[in-house]
Amino acid sequence: MSKINEIVKFYDQVKQEIGKITWPSRAELVNSTLIVVGVVLVFGLVCLGVDYCINTVIQFLLKIGK
Repeated sequence: MSKINEIVKFYDQVKQEIGKITWPSRAELVNSTLIVVGVVLVFGLVCLGVDYCINTVIQFLLKIGK
């Protein structure tokens, strides 16, 4: 088989695979987006809390050394 035939066959297979894609509905997309945004916000708040606690402990330890 020549290179050109292999390339044509590859792109035909790609076209077939693209035809199998099922896209989410608008409602599914909105729900997924809201879940991601919510999880990111919660994780951000947890990181903020942990950072505040670590900062408080370090500041306390530094004041003890003076």
